Amino acid sequence: MTAAPELRATFPARTDGKGSPTVLETGLAPHVHTGLDEAFISPQGTLEVRVGGEALFLQPGGWATAYAGAVHHFFNPTGGTVRSRVELEPGHRGFGQSLIVAYGLAGDGPTDAKSMPRNPLHLALLLERGACSFPGLMGLLPPAFRRPAADAQRRGVEQELLRKHGA
Repeated sequence: MTAAPELRATFPARTDGKGSPTVLETGLAPHVHTGLDEAFISPQGTLEVRVGGEALFLQPGGWATAYAGAVHHFFNPTGGTVRSRVELEPGHRGFGQSLIVAYGLAGDGPTDAKSMPRNPLHLALLLERGACSFPGLMGLLPPAFRRPAADAQRRGVEQELLRKHGA
């Protein structure tokens, strides 16, 4: 049995919340942004980017853009080392913060095998702050989590997660 590849996210640039880009280096499952364009750059290895059903294989220096409203995702199709850089325009502070917290939770262990938070309040906060939705039935989750996310904010859960994970 081979070990799963290490999945890390780094944030070389965080938005100031006033239009500067959010920049991250990682891979994510299929999702949609309603008000953000997402550009993908492959500085190392082959990065597969799927935008609206089209598969693009980015070699080092290659790039692709998923415009607002397009279902997209990106990942390592090779098993080798791949670095990806993602830029969101305009930048979105909540998106970056939700990813920092999500990776922090996955590192701490309170997540399932797919790195989804086990605590429903944590999941609600991540979905509410993340500026993205999901295709298909998963798209029903964000609206259902608005009230629990508001409750978690009132109870200080959000501030504790942001503090603990440096977001």
